[in-house]
Amino acid sequence: MVLLAVSWVLVFFPALYWRGIRSPGVPVKDYIMQSAIFAICAFGLIGEAAALWRTRARLSLGLLLLAAAFVANIVYVSTARTTLVVLAVMLLLWGLRQFGWKGGLVAALIGIILAGAVWASSPYLRERISGSMKEMQTYESGQVNSPTGLRIEYWKKSLAFIAEAPLLGHGTGTIPKLFQRDATAGTLPELITTNPHNQTLAVAIELGLVGVIVLLAMWLAHLALFRGASLVAWFGLLVVSYNVISSLFNSHLFDFGQGWLYVLGVGITGGMVLHAADAADKAEEKT
Repeated sequence: MVLLAVSWVLVFFPALYWRGIRSPGVPVKDYIMQSAIFAICAFGLIGEAAALWRTRARLSLGLLLLAAAFVANIVYVSTARTTLVVLAVMLLLWGLRQFGWKGGLVAALIGIILAGAVWASSPYLRERISGSMKEMQTYESGQVNSPTGLRIEYWKKSLAFIAEAPLLGHGTGTIPKLFQRDATAGTLPELITTNPHNQTLAVAIELGLVGVIVLLAMWLAHLALFRGASLVAWFGLLVVSYNVISSLFNSHLFDFGQGWLYVLGVGITGGMVLHAADAADKAEEKT
């Protein structure tokens, strides 16, 4: 909440800003990490508001307004494009979890309506999304030096590296060496990377199919851990779902901030879920 408040203060009073105009509304770290935290907070608050609606309606409404402030910051101030995809998935998850497949359909409909309203009212969001479309068009015309174009090239090269050692991979720490190996005199420096911007590809390059199986097993185990109906389980599900979706476009388990967000988020909520389950088992034994 403090980060949200400071972000909005800097939006309305830009003269107070100390990081320059490159990161408006982002007081610390970067917009990718900030929008990730805000997305998780927003849907955590929505889940809590739903749980309190029948017993404490006023508090529930206040939580919804706070969640709206988080979402508004994402779509009007500063966001990663990955976070926009994550928001859509989280909304769908919430609908499915609360009301089943009908809730999922309603959530999808609400998402479409809200997306249209935000598109019409947020020049910032339109610029972010149209920028991705322009980057794709320039890539198709042969210009790869854009975030979208570079990602596609990273993925193409990564698949070729994986094909060379599909079972056990090339070994840890080999990603930069492989990209350097394939570079020529005409290769853009940006194409020589240490990060293929996809978690599964990053693991597959170094550890092969065996590593990918372990990665997927970890995600599935954590998703199963948070399949319960409790509020804490919902918080944990948000952390895991954010990491799974964002890892389609980034190597977030290997990034410092997002990696620790996953470790701490899953560790704390997972411990609470397991403790609650253990307490329930002991209570049953006594009866």
